[in-house]
Amino acid sequence: MAFPEPRPQAPQLPQHLHRTIDCRQGPVRAVRFNADGNYVLSCGADKSLKLWSASNGTLLKTYSGHGYEVLDADGSFDNSQICSCSSDKTVILWDVGTGQVSRKLRGHAGKVNCVQFNEEATVILSGSIDGTVRCWDTRSRRFEPIQVLDEARDSVSSIKVAQHELLTGSVDGRVRRYDLRMGQMHVDFISSPITCVCFSQDGQCTLSSSLDSTVRLLDKSTGEMLGEYTGHKMKGYKLDCCLSSKDTHVLSCSEDGHIYCWDLVEGSLSLKLPVGKAVVQSLSFHPTETRLLTAMEGRVQVWGAEPAEDAMAT
Repeated sequence: MAFPEPRPQAPQLPQHLHRTIDCRQGPVRAVRFNADGNYVLSCGADKSLKLWSASNGTLLKTYSGHGYEVLDADGSFDNSQICSCSSDKTVILWDVGTGQVSRKLRGHAGKVNCVQFNEEATVILSGSIDGTVRCWDTRSRRFEPIQVLDEARDSVSSIKVAQHELLTGSVDGRVRRYDLRMGQMHVDFISSPITCVCFSQDGQCTLSSSLDSTVRLLDKSTGEMLGEYTGHKMKGYKLDCCLSSKDTHVLSCSEDGHIYCWDLVEGSLSLKLPVGKAVVQSLSFHPTETRLLTAMEGRVQVWGAEPAEDAMAT
């Protein structure tokens, strides 16, 4: 006797507030999970970078060395190093344990908007308002970049690295994908300034958000538009978008104090998460679990799929 297959459960979404962290570093410009999702990085307008425990919201270390507000940060795969960038035109490589500056990298002609390690943390990539992406060797003592990508005609607002590919978004309205192994560049034109780009987890698609209040999903190899996601407000701020850890949902910050979450395939709005009354500046989805970080003003919120047993303010 055959039983019907159980219906697959709908993917859960991070809609329960687990914790609010009062960062005490002025407005938080970016919030990021580290590679394994156990730690949280918050980038402050007060020139500081802070490392927190994701599980209980404890402050673990403060990194001070930038001369102006910190705009983005990334942790290495082994959690031994952090790179950060700032309006002071520099990129800093930090030793996580000691909190000391390992290297301060100068070369950009304007504020540095975004920064990321490659997978082995041997190279730092940084994108700037000067329209360039600079690639820095973390192991050499050279102070000049090993490569400069200067194809953008305006500020580079977002970069993402996956294996041998680099994805960049620019205020010139173009998403550029560099195949670093083949030495090729592919360009997709979107008529509005790009605020954030990312790869899908399966590596087949790219996601980009732009100032026409639209998030777009493109086929990576053909550039074909696979989905458009609208309803949120993004007109004047550089806000983040991302995909959930299993590529089921598209998420975006919004200027109306919410996180919008759409079903990737259907394009329908699955969740409108009320974060607060101000602009939601940044978000980060946990690499494997249904957990989400959001940043609003001077606070970071941690969200989960289930109600928290010990929800509290830190």
